Amino acid sequence: MKILVINGPNLNMLGIREPEIYGSKTYADLCGMISSYCEKSQIEAQFYQSNHEGCLVDKIQEAYGKVDGIVINPGAYTHTSVALLDAVKAVGIPTVEVHISDPDEREEFRKISYIRAACVATVKGKGFDGYLEAVDILNRI
Repeated sequence: MKILVINGPNLNMLGIREPEIYGSKTYADLCGMISSYCEKSQIEAQFYQSNHEGCLVDKIQEAYGKVDGIVINPGAYTHTSVALLDAVKAVGIPTVEVHISDPDEREEFRKISYIRAACVATVKGKGFDGYLEAVDILNRI
């Protein structure tokens, strides 16, 4: 099984950005944790992070026919991007939406997720472990 883990804007700043919400571990720590977890289940994980919406759309489209599942944390684009929703719908790859924090416990605008309509599941508020849960969900499909 091959999965693509996509992280949107500001997730490259993990460990620096609002550690009271996102913790003190870095983006490299996150990727390392997911890689180790996937290796144990013979899952090939690829990683991509961008602060640019169009680049994220391009990466989703490039994944067509190449991966079996996508784990995506769209960051702030969760609440604004119909383009990401359309890209996930277009490729038809099973996708799990992940959020380190629980957007429903934060500002009102964060409770809206456009991409959720195209995802098979959403995992939120479980920190980095939420990514592992997302991998497990895709591995069961």
